[in-house]
Amino acid sequence: MFVLSVSPVPLCKDKMIKKQSPEYAKISHATAISLGLMRGRMYRGATNRCVNLLVHYPEGCSANCAYCGLAKKRPGSYQEKSFIHVEWPIYSMDEIIDGINNAPAYVQRTCISMITNGKCRRHTVEIANRLRCETHIPIAVLISPTILMKEDIKAMEDAGVDKIGVAIDLANPELFDRYRGKGVSGPHRWKRYWEIMEAGLEIFGHPHVGAHLMVGMGETEKEMVSLMDRLWRTGVVNHLFSFFAEKGSRLTDMPQPPWPTYLRVQLARYLIEEGLSRYEDMEFDQQDHIVDFGLDPIRLRKAINLGTPFMTTGCLGPDGQVACNRPFGNCLPDVRQWNYPYPPNEEELMLIRENIFKLT
Repeated sequence: MFVLSVSPVPLCKDKMIKKQSPEYAKISHATAISLGLMRGRMYRGATNRCVNLLVHYPEGCSANCAYCGLAKKRPGSYQEKSFIHVEWPIYSMDEIIDGINNAPAYVQRTCISMITNGKCRRHTVEIANRLRCETHIPIAVLISPTILMKEDIKAMEDAGVDKIGVAIDLANPELFDRYRGKGVSGPHRWKRYWEIMEAGLEIFGHPHVGAHLMVGMGETEKEMVSLMDRLWRTGVVNHLFSFFAEKGSRLTDMPQPPWPTYLRVQLARYLIEEGLSRYEDMEFDQQDHIVDFGLDPIRLRKAINLGTPFMTTGCLGPDGQVACNRPFGNCLPDVRQWNYPYPPNEEELMLIRENIFKLT
């Protein structure tokens, strides 16, 4: 997360020897600021509304996703690797829990991110159970389907988890296999992810299961809209991300998707989930760009002017607003954001209106 100023050393200064979950966890840079564990401020007064935890072991993750900062074959030790472009300092659960219990009111949720490591199954449940007993905000888990069974999902619910996320990421099986499976000697399989997501739906129900989807991996707008529509009809909420290359990953030199493309996909998601349009109502050109959203111009313009379609999508907090708002996780701070962590102002809305219908 981009910050304007920051203290160079977290409060937990000991060397990272033997520090691992479930007694310790990594937390995002922005989370450390929100909990008062690091000093800093963010562009345009953005606030990080979710306590983002990452399960941690010295040996790291056994997966090798091409775009991930934690990929097994990315150069550097696991402790040194960044994730979503920032360092994730390690803190004890005691420090984290104390920080949550003294956090500002805008902090509305905790999310535990699993990695592909067999120990994660039990330790994630242990961390969730402790958070339920010792803190007051709801708990979500970004699960790792490759290492889970249906009973693990049920154990999470029993431990107090109220929502789960599944990082489908790619829009079709071929891209999934290329970037997460056999194409990178990785363990993940498209079918397994869908099986566990369906098991999660059986246990948690709608709207408590979310799918992470990443735009800009070689899919077309039509493919992504079709997938979002399919997921929504099955009861899964769509959480959109834009590809943003992690330095040192296999895809370091791959550009972000064109901004107009991302804006159109964001708007399509909003219209689908608000019941204003469907994939079948939309029209696409020969390059599969969205050219008609299936909504009359007045209502479409009204939806765009809200600004809401272009804000970060993620798990909600008790206040009914997006808690997992990931400030500047998709791009550097600017008036042009791939996910706005706050309502776009008039200058930003003007840019959106000028660009959303541009075909690239």
